[in-house]
Amino acid sequence: MKNDNIETLFKDLHQDFNVETPNTGHHARFLEKLDTQNALGALPISTSKRELWKPITAIAATIVLLVALTLTLKPNNPVNDLANVSPEMANTQTFFTSVINEKLNTINNAKSPETTLLIKDAMVQMEILEKEYNQLKIDLTESGNDKRVIHAMINNFWNRINLLKEVVDTIEGLKTINYNTDEITL
Repeated sequence: MKNDNIETLFKDLHQDFNVETPNTGHHARFLEKLDTQNALGALPISTSKRELWKPITAIAATIVLLVALTLTLKPNNPVNDLANVSPEMANTQTFFTSVINEKLNTINNAKSPETTLLIKDAMVQMEILEKEYNQLKIDLTESGNDKRVIHAMINNFWNRINLLKEVVDTIEGLKTINYNTDEITL
């Protein structure tokens, strides 16, 4: 059945095939034209050798470009943070991050119309401290774990925690004032 389909296909396409035989002497005329073309307009061998250099030069230029792009786009050296200094510093960083996350959750849970501006301001200050910390990570990498940079990183964590603690205390103070105000008006 498959062969029948193929045979039918070839019968249908037969008129599209070039099945004509060339005129008598076609082969001789073709060889004569080739000889004439080679004698009149053929490129000297030295020119064809020059033509070989074009693709080789293009390949070399591509390789140079790829190497340059690879070196340019190569990711920067990894940046160290406290966790990379020592296991004790990794524990310290974990502790500070968990305290910061806990305070942030407390603040987010206490969002209200009265605290929105306070929280927004605190988040702006947190972003500033985070940018400073990222710069300290770069400094730590460049300095080879300098103790002064480690101390500055720990101070940055403390500053963030103190900022968040003040915000939590202020929010709790606002809740107390609102509670007492509601109590007096009743």
